[in-house]
Amino acid sequence: MPEISRFFGIVIKMFFDDHNPPHFHAEYGGDLALIDIRSLAVFSGRLPPRVIGLVIEWATLHQRELLADWDRARAQEELQKIAPLE
Repeated sequence: MPEISRFFGIVIKMFFDDHNPPHFHAEYGGDLALIDIRSLAVFSGRLPPRVIGLVIEWATLHQRELLADWDRARAQEELQKIAPLE
C-alpha cells in the first residue's frame, strides 16, 4: 500500500484498486482508521481525537489531490505524494 504522506508520526496510505467509498488509510502508532475522502468521516477503525483532528485538517487542505490519487489507484497508476501538514 503506497504511502502518500507522513506528518507528526501519522502515515497516510492508499491501496490500489481498493473498495468504495473513495478513502484513505491513516495510521498512528498501533491505531488505524479509514477516512472517506468526500465526507471526511471515519467509517472504520479509530485514532486518538487529537490525531483525527490533524488528519481531517490535512485532508481538508488536500481533498482534490486525494480524489485524484484515488482515481490513479483505481486505474493502477502511480500515486502522487501529497504535502504533509506543517
